[in-house]
Amino acid sequence: MSFALPWREKVRDRVPAVVHADGTDRLQTVNRSETPWMHDLVTAFAEETGVPVILNTSFNIMGKPIVHEVEDAVAVFATTGLDALLIDDLLVCKPDGGAA
Repeated sequence: MSFALPWREKVRDRVPAVVHADGTDRLQTVNRSETPWMHDLVTAFAEETGVPVILNTSFNIMGKPIVHEVEDAVAVFATTGLDALLIDDLLVCKPDGGAA
């Protein structure tokens, strides 16, 4: 579920990529019972970085078709500067750090 909520000023600087100019963000919550893999991902990220927030954005690259299928995702990944692609529980990384 998504909500447009204001971020507390004291934590906005910790996640500038997700806070809109007006200080709000569209929050999507996860929980272990409904999406255990996503909950585990956010938890692991928080343990590694101290920030329990992951930016989830549309998989759209300017000038490329909108991604609808796995094949679309692989094509965009292969032809852009993206450095990793997660499909279900398969993580694919470019060996050179993201150069297309």
